[in-house]
Amino acid sequence: MDDFLAARLQMAFSLGFHIVFACIGMVMPFFMSLAHFYWLRTKKVVYRDVTKAWSKGVAIFFATGAVSGTVLSFELGLLWPKFMEHAGPIFGMPFSLEGTAFFIEAIALGFYLYGWNRLNPWFHWATGVVVGISGLLSGILVVAANAWMNSPAGFDYVNGQYLNIDPIKAMFNEAWFSQSLHMCIAAFVSTGFAVAGIHALMILKGKSVKFHSTAFKIAAVFGTVAACLQPLSGDISAKDVAKRQPEKLAAMEAHFHTERFAPLIIGGIPDTANKKVDYAIRIPGLLSFMATGDFNGEVKGLDSVPQEDQPPVTVTHYAFQIMVGLGMAMVLIAVLYFIALWKKKDWLRSRWLLKLFVIATPLGFIALEAGWTVTEVGRQPWIIRGVMRTADAVTPMPGIAYSFYLFTAVYISLAVIVSLLLFRQISMVDKLYDSANQSKDEQL
Repeated sequence: MDDFLAARLQMAFSLGFHIVFACIGMVMPFFMSLAHFYWLRTKKVVYRDVTKAWSKGVAIFFATGAVSGTVLSFELGLLWPKFMEHAGPIFGMPFSLEGTAFFIEAIALGFYLYGWNRLNPWFHWATGVVVGISGLLSGILVVAANAWMNSPAGFDYVNGQYLNIDPIKAMFNEAWFSQSLHMCIAAFVSTGFAVAGIHALMILKGKSVKFHSTAFKIAAVFGTVAACLQPLSGDISAKDVAKRQPEKLAAMEAHFHTERFAPLIIGGIPDTANKKVDYAIRIPGLLSFMATGDFNGEVKGLDSVPQEDQPPVTVTHYAFQIMVGLGMAMVLIAVLYFIALWKKKDWLRSRWLLKLFVIATPLGFIALEAGWTVTEVGRQPWIIRGVMRTADAVTPMPGIAYSFYLFTAVYISLAVIVSLLLFRQISMVDKLYDSANQSKDEQL
């Protein structure tokens, strides 16, 4: 394995790992705060128990996200020194602000975890809300920095020099809003379905049904509402990409030839040698409409981009299809759940609906990883689109392959440890409730 590939793989693996725990850390505090709010309003003990259980999960994911995020910040400098040398002064502001948001989040989480029966109840609840808001802001700021790589702004590039730097304009670049919106909603979808799926599994097993049913409903509502909003943000993102990065849209759709009334391609196997897609479903004119708002609008194909500047088509296309396909599957589950809430109350007690949520447990995070693959691979061969190539930014230091192997082992170990901690936490909750129910039976 050459050093360039090893550096890219290490960054990809690190990002792929961190993004899962970062998204859970962004969203779970809102679940926790809502359960806490219900506890304060109703005084139903089950809401207090759900809140405390979730708060421990938030602490675990906060620690994991902090560790993996810190590693990423070092990797940017160590693996891509040329990139940081030039880009750091331009887009350093969102990273510095993210550090401030992280600092506030850590303080608020400390107040929350140790504030039970010590702080005013509503002030205690408010610290949990601050954890969620600051975590969400951290995610938005990091995505803004990534958006700058896709849509560089806030500087003039003259004769290899970066002049007239404007950090505010760099942070609020043309891509930041669409990417941040899409990412935040994706975090709620993936976390909502994952948490709901775990609690649905516990309900099916008949363990602590009241506790898990309460937790399931909160997570399911968050996840399903977000799933229905995601196609709207996807449409905003698609139109933005069509305008700023037509080559990325072309790779996403395996759209080889510039044309009007361009069809939307569903599935298919890209044949890059012959510039076509085999076995695909084509919906005439829909890609033009989605990209331009006009069924007869022109959509640029890969033939409009020099060969050396074209992104990898096969990986980008498959990742995009996986993201959209899984997203629509979760929308379908969301629609069924809403029907159950409003019209078919008996469905809420049905095993088939719970099994759907169990099956959907990993779907959101698979779609999330696929979406980031589209974002990053679809920008290649650029690390700063149109300005700096990824190959020119990599470190000249040898032996990166060994670093990749080491970090991969560390991340896998960390994932196993976190999974075991969460399993232990769920088991402790079930044992607690089983013991409580047994005591009640003995008293009767």
